[in-house]
Amino acid sequence: MKIKPTEDEIWGNIGYIKISQSRYKTLKCLSRENLMPTEISKRTRLTSAQVSVALKDMKKKRIVRCMNEEAAKGRIYQCTELGLMIIETLEKTSFNPED
Repeated sequence: MKIKPTEDEIWGNIGYIKISQSRYKTLKCLSRENLMPTEISKRTRLTSAQVSVALKDMKKKRIVRCMNEEAAKGRIYQCTELGLMIIETLEKTSFNPED
């Protein structure tokens, strides 16, 4: 049974996402579809290192998850329900990472 993220969990992670363009762009990209890090890098114009660090950090906080953890190459990442709710909340507040 899935436990729906609480308001506190969502708002507790919003600042964490807002302070990093890398995390925001990576999460935004994953909110549309499941992708490999190289695909995220191409779409966001972030370096592979920036994407890798963002994914690692957000995975620890259960904002994203790896769909095929055992794969040495070609790992596919997905936004969790928490990640989707964070993006949805940021979009409602008209957040612009360029500001």
